Amino acid sequence: MIIPVIIAGGNGSRLWPLSRSKHPKQFLSFFDNKTLLQNTLLRSSKITDRSPLLICNFDHRYIVAEQLRQLQISNAKIILESCGRNTAPAVALAAIHALQDDDPLLLVLAADHVIQNVDAFSESIKAARIFAEQGKLVTFGIIPTAPETGYGYIRKGEELSSSAFKVSSFVEKPDLDTALSYINQGDYFWNSGMFLFRASVYLNELKKYRPDILSYCNKSYINADSDFISVDNDEFNKCPSMSIDYAVMENSSECVVVPLDSKWSDVGSWASLWELSSKDSNGNFCSGEVIDCDSKNNYIHSENILIATVGVEGLVIIQTPDAILVADKNKVQDIKKIVESLHTNQNKEELI
Repeated sequence: MIIPVIIAGGNGSRLWPLSRSKHPKQFLSFFDNKTLLQNTLLRSSKITDRSPLLICNFDHRYIVAEQLRQLQISNAKIILESCGRNTAPAVALAAIHALQDDDPLLLVLAADHVIQNVDAFSESIKAARIFAEQGKLVTFGIIPTAPETGYGYIRKGEELSSSAFKVSSFVEKPDLDTALSYINQGDYFWNSGMFLFRASVYLNELKKYRPDILSYCNKSYINADSDFISVDNDEFNKCPSMSIDYAVMENSSECVVVPLDSKWSDVGSWASLWELSSKDSNGNFCSGEVIDCDSKNNYIHSENILIATVGVEGLVIIQTPDAILVADKNKVQDIKKIVESLHTNQNKEELI
């Protein structure tokens, strides 16, 4: 039995100004009439028929519920966090809840990822399931296509099967030269942040390495009969903020990595969104009322005004009713500096 656990937190600030804290990127649609969250739900439904378990911020509960309703998913459970504490506590809450119904395998997914080849993803899950049922913590390593500096990496160790390896080490986001060396060595995968493991195994490993996180999660978990499962704010707010990788995976000797080649993206920037989007013959993606003249390789989105470009290349231009972003596509990672600046300006907080 596999239960999809979908992490729907985060504010998606790297896709500002379209993604805002009150309505972040996982709840937006970029490619079709489905949001990133909805496409994640649809993918998971092709892998298991078990009802999904979602974790989101308290403020987003009605957005999540409405997007479930639009897909006619009526039996999902939603765990509400009073504040963001990263993935280790979020998955702990999911595992605590899941143990009420036996001891299922948990397929931990991010709500805002894109996976274009679902068949390949399903095959990787089949390979991962063998080891998860043996009590291993399985992570999915994306076969790299470029020396990406925006991802962490996983180094593979001993071969366990034709489609699984022991994890040798988890590696922080590298600089470009280091990333190039990883690609040339062929022993490294991008860290996808997706996992498959048994609920009890994860909690046991968390107890071993970060008992404080498990203690706060146990104290904060409150079961409810409704679709919303609340946590005790006072207890959960005390919980350290930490990712699964730091809390468990980097410490455990039970980690296995399964390679995944499925046209995956974490949609982590406007540049990656441009790469994923359908473009015209000049490499432009245009949404809304846009006129371009001799412009190339741009991502342009307009909500309610005309945007006209002449001879520009490699730009991201995003117009919303209250903000306009113009950025070099190669420097969009610095958008976080804009968001940080808005945070420090109390008069601009409504723009975040």
